[in-house]
Amino acid sequence: MQRLIALLIMVIPGILGVVGIKLMRDVLFGILHNGFGALWLQFFAGFILFVFGLAFVGGFIFYRDRKRNKVQTRFQKK
Repeated sequence: MQRLIALLIMVIPGILGVVGIKLMRDVLFGILHNGFGALWLQFFAGFILFVFGLAFVGGFIFYRDRKRNKVQTRFQKK
């Protein structure tokens, strides 16, 4: 059960990151989605979603590796 919950916690930010990439890609092709007034606003929202998803997944992996002592010595807890 705990592994399922952990998987869901990892999948949701991953999906947000994918949606962010899609929004930024659509700006390059000039596709404006409902809810955004301008292309630059859509790109900014996509960028924020992508950065949030990437930071969350990266932070989770870093925390897990730090707990298992699989990081460089400068990143280990003192």
